[in-house]
Amino acid sequence: MADPHHATDAADADAHAYVRGEMQINEQVSTWKLVQNLFSWGSLALASLLLFLVLWFQPNGSFFAGLIGGVVLFVAGFVFLRSGKSH
Repeated sequence: MADPHHATDAADADAHAYVRGEMQINEQVSTWKLVQNLFSWGSLALASLLLFLVLWFQPNGSFFAGLIGGVVLFVAGFVFLRSGKSH
């Protein structure tokens, strides 16, 4: 019976050419930073929108109270997210 897990010559050459810790990961690092930024800013936008809508549509709520609360949360989050880039 044939061994289905036998590596090909090309795979053997790739395995021997790999040296741990020598691979360039610039693209992976930039992609991860992009994902982190999208999640951070997207979460801030969603939280501000939710606060705005909750304050607006609650019983006896008002549009301006929601707007002020959403803007204050967004500005505070903006300052917090911008101050985190100290390196």
